[in-house]
Amino acid sequence: MLIVGHNEVRALLQGREQDILELVAEAYRLHDEGRSALPHSVFLRFPDQPTDRIIGLPAYLGGAEPVAGMKWIASFPGNLARGIERASAALVLNSTVDGRPEAFIEASLISAKRTAASAALAAGLLTADPEPDGIAMIGLGPINLEVLRFTAARLPSVRTATVYDLDAGRAKDFARRAEAALQGLTVTVADSAAAALRTHSLVALATTAGAPHMDLTACRPDATVLHVSLRDLTVQAVLEAQNVVDDTDHVCRERTSLHLAELETGGREFVDAELGTLLRSGSPFRRLPGRRVVFSPFGLGVLDLALARWVRDRAGAEQLGVRVADFLPGAVG
Repeated sequence: MLIVGHNEVRALLQGREQDILELVAEAYRLHDEGRSALPHSVFLRFPDQPTDRIIGLPAYLGGAEPVAGMKWIASFPGNLARGIERASAALVLNSTVDGRPEAFIEASLISAKRTAASAALAAGLLTADPEPDGIAMIGLGPINLEVLRFTAARLPSVRTATVYDLDAGRAKDFARRAEAALQGLTVTVADSAAAALRTHSLVALATTAGAPHMDLTACRPDATVLHVSLRDLTVQAVLEAQNVVDDTDHVCRERTSLHLAELETGGREFVDAELGTLLRSGSPFRRLPGRRVVFSPFGLGVLDLALARWVRDRAGAEQLGVRVADFLPGAVG
């Protein structure tokens, strides 16, 4: 068993945005081709802690190097007040030959970076302006910092960001960290969500909201909205937009904004396309004049596996991590 910790994962993924974008894009293509197995994720909730949850994402991804495993990711928003990250995660990879676990990897960065890469790929395919110069961001935690990093890698024209968070101190800290991380980027803190949304045609939402609280009336008519947090938008906002998702069956559940739209309308006709199909076909997405486009990624376990496999292989090649020879029964020491 190979165990790879957080600091080693961070070192391996540092500066690898283009590699990660391609890994995530290829995982989407394989999934769209039907070369994956992706059961619905399992949500563990606590009766006395309604905001907390732990999610299990089992998956199999085929192709030239098949990989199987499961990510186990916890979201405890109260951690922020404790001075620690909201999310924590671990991922196990299993052999596709005998099923035995082969690697155990700290996965919070893998999860954040695959989410951000997914959003950046969508931004590159869906924006009305082929070279947007900036992005508006609502919800300023680690996810949107990664979304900013990967969007700038996918769309180098993005050199400005206008940001807003309910916590003004967090917003100022985000601006400082973003400008330090991305050379030449200018970040402005807005005094309201509406003020931020008006500034750019590209928008990223990554809040911890558990129920819809936002429409898109403050956005530009040609806006592309990366709805990473999935539960911000009202049903009406969803129905008024063109909607692109990563997987329709996965995103229309667990009371996401799209799930609520399905419950209200009785169907899924409001979903216009899936990202994997767009990536595989190479055909441009057809935007309708005067309609905003919303990308809502549920977050697919195959993306985590694609990055985890890469981390495992790199860790092995660079002799990183800890090997536990007698972890499994019958193992030879």
